[in-house]
Amino acid sequence: MHIGIIGAGNVGGTLAKRLAESGHEIAIANSRGPQTLQDLVGELGHRSHAVSASEAARFGDLVIVSVPFGRYDELPTKELKGKPVMDTGNYYPERDGHYPELDEDKTTSSEMVQQHLKGAHVVKAFNTLHAENMRDHARQSSAQERYGIPMSGDDPQAKRAIADLVEELGFQPVDAGDLATGGRKQQPGSITYEADFTADELVEALRQGS
Repeated sequence: MHIGIIGAGNVGGTLAKRLAESGHEIAIANSRGPQTLQDLVGELGHRSHAVSASEAARFGDLVIVSVPFGRYDELPTKELKGKPVMDTGNYYPERDGHYPELDEDKTTSSEMVQQHLKGAHVVKAFNTLHAENMRDHARQSSAQERYGIPMSGDDPQAKRAIADLVEELGFQPVDAGDLATGGRKQQPGSITYEADFTADELVEALRQGS
């Protein structure tokens, strides 16, 4: 699969490495330009290349967005229309500045990303797990217990595409609901945030958080 990744920090870079190892074609971008990603691309191998954010969005059959929330409105829009977009981001007021609609719990960060990316299909996933756990805690699909990854989205087909990717990476996708309901169960301060749950434990935690 062609996968575009916008954001090459801890989470975006870790996902890029895991997906390249799985044989996917990767186009990765950051805010500083393709020339700053040559070392990472060297690690990823011949199936990857550094590009601009617009080029990564255009390249991917599925696109991963892993940028600070405060810069979500810089994401390209027309290139992402019709595509599943995995949002790994979180809202941190001390980093992103204050957004009253989020501070007052009127909406969720991923709903705001979806509003910006009109026509794309945003699914929130991989925002609750530390990057090192993402790297080290994957299990084979045959394992009896795997770590659960909550995921929220409004489009069933996009959720299925992201769920398939989560499974391929060695985790168990757990549906948390739509972007409004599920997004609140995944955000910082929620019961799932930075909690290393098995899939069964995650299902129970999400039920308790209803």
